Amino acid sequence: MMFSPNQTEVTEFILEGFSEHATLRLLLTGCFLSLYTIALMGNIVIIALVTSSTGLHSPMYFFLCNLATMDIVCTSSVIPKALIGLVSEENTISFKGCMAQLFFLLWSLSSELLLLTVMAYDRYVAICFPLHYSSRMSPQLCGALAVGVWSICAVNASVHTGLMTRLSFCGPKVITHFFCEIPPLLLLSSSPTYINSVMTLVEDAFYGCINFVLTLLSYGCIIASVLRMRSAEGKRKAFSTCSSHLIVVSVYYSSVFCAYVSPASSYSPERSKVTSVLYSILSPTLNPLIYTLRNKDVKLALGRLLPSFPK
Repeated sequence: MMFSPNQTEVTEFILEGFSEHATLRLLLTGCFLSLYTIALMGNIVIIALVTSSTGLHSPMYFFLCNLATMDIVCTSSVIPKALIGLVSEENTISFKGCMAQLFFLLWSLSSELLLLTVMAYDRYVAICFPLHYSSRMSPQLCGALAVGVWSICAVNASVHTGLMTRLSFCGPKVITHFFCEIPPLLLLSSSPTYINSVMTLVEDAFYGCINFVLTLLSYGCIIASVLRMRSAEGKRKAFSTCSSHLIVVSVYYSSVFCAYVSPASSYSPERSKVTSVLYSILSPTLNPLIYTLRNKDVKLALGRLLPSFPK
């Protein structure tokens, strides 16, 4: 479609959300509200446990606390607006609000991918070099890694958001999604998006591919080290310390790959909505449950905080 040159810049967008599934609106509202409540409460409990329990003052739980914070930022930047769209006839978002949502979403998503790699390295050092774990994963290094993750990903989110604000939006203003993300926004732009597409590919290569390879290498070394152990109890204990993280990595990467590691030209609204629910809603909801139900230390700390919780 061609646009006349006298068209004005779009000042707000309409989020399509799940309007094509009007009959499921009540069901989706209940599901999203329930998942958001569980995600919010679960991750807040994780943060409270790690900060208040001296038994959880170790690198693994320090990074878990950061992961919980990222999950809260991710879900809070997406679900409240999605709920508004489900209960209202038309869900609009201002251009500035859309850019803010894009920034916080990119910040939390990229931070989580980078942090999962750091957590894989932490498990690698713990299992492959247990005698040197305390010296290699010192509090100073853990703090520097966490600051580095948050800072690098804030810069990444700023670059992509800044590039998006430079585009012109003079045509259709309906975003075929329930939140603002890069692919559907690029499809609405009435100016060239070559630089944005290139930077998105660079981001996909770094956060998706390189981090994924580094995580696989870490777990490859972990598995090789565990298989060399003679004690069956030692093998079981080693696998139990990293099984929760491996489950989280598998769920998160599979959904992110489906959503982002593809060119904007092949963007599918329906597929993107489904995969986005996985990484922006379901994954942050499952993370605290996985780490709580499969981790003895966390369950003990939760038992002290909530005496009625089964140990």
